[in-house]
Amino acid sequence: MIWKDKYKLGVQLIDDQHEELFQKVTRFVEIVRKPIPWEEKLENIHETLDFMKNYVVTHFQAEEGFQKKIGYTGYEEHKKIHDEMVQFVLDTESKFMNDGYNEQLMQQFAGKLLAWLINHVLSDDQKIAVFAKEKGVEDFE
Repeated sequence: MIWKDKYKLGVQLIDDQHEELFQKVTRFVEIVRKPIPWEEKLENIHETLDFMKNYVVTHFQAEEGFQKKIGYTGYEEHKKIHDEMVQFVLDTESKFMNDGYNEQLMQQFAGKLLAWLINHVLSDDQKIAVFAKEKGVEDFE
């Protein structure tokens, strides 16, 4: 798995959710790229799409709740980034279902998902951690 401690924000709930997201996305990428017949990958792909469209919303709500609680000044911009990712996941799932389970679409989706997750946690989410530390916020539940 590609989760690293340096990705932690110092907010237990969000860090735990990030770690779970990294586990799921890493596993998804491994399965999509595994040299086995496409049909054997489909069950996991459907499970991952279901997980992503539900869990990402739950995670984003928790993260946005924390941002509101601490008065994070970048909240609106950060929420927009989250909303765009949710829409990307929903659009990809819809296209996948309607276009006959296209393998190339899932290859692209897996790569983009992993890259987005790493970049978002290392860049956008770290700004929240810096802001929280400057305000003296330790953690929340």
